[in-house]
Amino acid sequence: MAIRPIIRFPNAALGKSAETVSRFDIDLRSLVDDLTATMRAAPGIGITGPHIGVLQRVTVIELDRQAGPRIFVNPQIVWHSKETTRHSEGSVSMPGVTEEVERPGSVRVRYQTISGETVEEEASGLMAVCLQHEIDQLDGIFWIRRLSRLKRERAVKRFEKLT
Repeated sequence: MAIRPIIRFPNAALGKSAETVSRFDIDLRSLVDDLTATMRAAPGIGITGPHIGVLQRVTVIELDRQAGPRIFVNPQIVWHSKETTRHSEGSVSMPGVTEEVERPGSVRVRYQTISGETVEEEASGLMAVCLQHEIDQLDGIFWIRRLSRLKRERAVKRFEKLT
């Protein structure tokens, strides 16, 4: 497990879509281990391959350290609720800045496990927020693009003052 450097906003790589993972091998397991170590060191509760410059559709989410990390390979949202929720979001690529984002309250996600098995599950609450946030990142949509123009500009200015 290695802690890798995290790409910082406004790096253009954060706006690129990640490629589908097709090889479920030792390299993928190593990437997941590095993502987990990097996320914990950041600290954060979610991270994707693109956050460390690896354009592969892999995300690790850990809401509870005792429960351990959840690994989602090639995740995609196949359904979302009409009801929405607001939650404070941020990014390991823009540390120190958070803002409320409105998203669907529940989602159904199809993904593959680290061994390649296809799984579909529903999530709500914080897990639904995290899945949507990280899948956006895998699609090249950095979280502040979900904000109004005014809130986005304020978030960028706050981050610039921190760096």
